[in-house]
Amino acid sequence: MTSENNLVLCYNRGCGQKFDPNTNTESSCTHHPGNPFFHDAYKGWSCCNKKCTDFTEFLNIKGCTVACHSNVKPPEPVKQEVDQKLLDSANESKPVPKPIVASALKRPNFDSPLTVMQPQIAASLKQEIEKRTKTSSNVTSSSNQETDNGIKINTPCKNSGCNATYQGPDSDLESCVHHPGYPVFHEGLKFWSCCTKRTSDFNAFLNQAGCETTKHVWSKEDDQVKDTSVKCRWDWHQTGTHVIVTIYAKQYCPTRSTVKLNPIRLALNLIFPQQSDAEFNLDLELRGIIDVTASKVQMFGTKVEVSLKKAEPGSWAKLDFPREVIKPPTEIIEPPKPKPKVEEITPELDAVDLSDL
Repeated sequence: MTSENNLVLCYNRGCGQKFDPNTNTESSCTHHPGNPFFHDAYKGWSCCNKKCTDFTEFLNIKGCTVACHSNVKPPEPVKQEVDQKLLDSANESKPVPKPIVASALKRPNFDSPLTVMQPQIAASLKQEIEKRTKTSSNVTSSSNQETDNGIKINTPCKNSGCNATYQGPDSDLESCVHHPGYPVFHEGLKFWSCCTKRTSDFNAFLNQAGCETTKHVWSKEDDQVKDTSVKCRWDWHQTGTHVIVTIYAKQYCPTRSTVKLNPIRLALNLIFPQQSDAEFNLDLELRGIIDVTASKVQMFGTKVEVSLKKAEPGSWAKLDFPREVIKPPTEIIEPPKPKPKVEEITPELDAVDLSDL
């Protein structure tokens, strides 16, 4: 039998197991020879064609190479240094639009009628929608193979940092040790937002034990709190004649999503069918006035681009005016009236001497 003292930790990415150097063969380790990458919302390995948006699914991607275990840490990827002179020269070459001194146009009402824009859908997005439709139909046809409680055998737990898989009803009785936070990758350090332990080694980060113990979650629908909103990153830039607002989003439905405009308002609504019809909403009161008829909307696989034509040339100091969110009036609850004292409700009686009776 192999003693625990003889076991060595394997540093091959995606493995993380302990092995005996005396029994190490070329078929002992299944790992990823490449590096992990995190781009936009996708997570994957440079050596594989597989990628996903869920971090737990990324951790469960099996290795693509079989070889010997290794107790040597792989070198960290070298960060490319940016030449500051090139950045300075690029910033100097950008034209600066002239600011607007005073607007000669009358500003319309914010609640003016909105125009529903007809977007230009990119050909790549149309192809992605067709593939997505075929994939969803295949998943629906194979969903009949579910086992007890509608959960398939070997379904991984959705909690981050938990490597357990569903093996039957007994799996629900096990404790789930996981990380309730989210992964953070900053300046070479890797850690969980719920923990204080940080490391620069990716395998040590993957093998870090969870900090909270609860029950397993076999599907995302098991969460008691369901959020119907989606957080999307968005930004804007401008030229002398246009303001371009870019919303970075994936797997949204272009036919159900809408972009509405009036001369001082942008109202956008994106629908995400694969996330139970979750929505992303953006409603802005624009700083300047736009020409709705000359504006356009373009939808791509990774973003939505709204090009707003300025009604008068010049520069906007900011994109929008902040609008106050009016909360509904709360019900005024009167404090309970104090109970009257006994002496206040009992009438006063004259004293009667009963000794002579």
